[in-house]
Amino acid sequence: MRSALPMAFAILLASGCAASAACDVKGLKLEEEIVGKKELQAPANEQTVRDLRTLRDAAIVLDAFKFEPECERLVAIVRQLTAQPIKTIERGGDTDEEKAEEIEQEREPKAPAKPK
Repeated sequence: MRSALPMAFAILLASGCAASAACDVKGLKLEEEIVGKKELQAPANEQTVRDLRTLRDAAIVLDAFKFEPECERLVAIVRQLTAQPIKTIERGGDTDEEKAEEIEQEREPKAPAKPK
């Protein structure tokens, strides 16, 4: 009986580690990638950096809601985008700051309309 308890604990611990490693959002190290890529440091590319952070945050939400395959796919996309920042910046067709501000305002929670 004594040997079964440590074995059960080891299996439980291993399965917990496997589940938490299913979507490695922390492994992205996005902030380190941003600091390490001079192209992403340029003021003209602030929107691209915001987009990368938004994608990372979306992966965190997907992971929290147990959408592991979707989270893993999003993490893979962010890895691709950060691996080639120049290509990412060129592909990011719409970097209109005004549009970005409008979208950001739309993200703000709205109070429910008062009944008339």
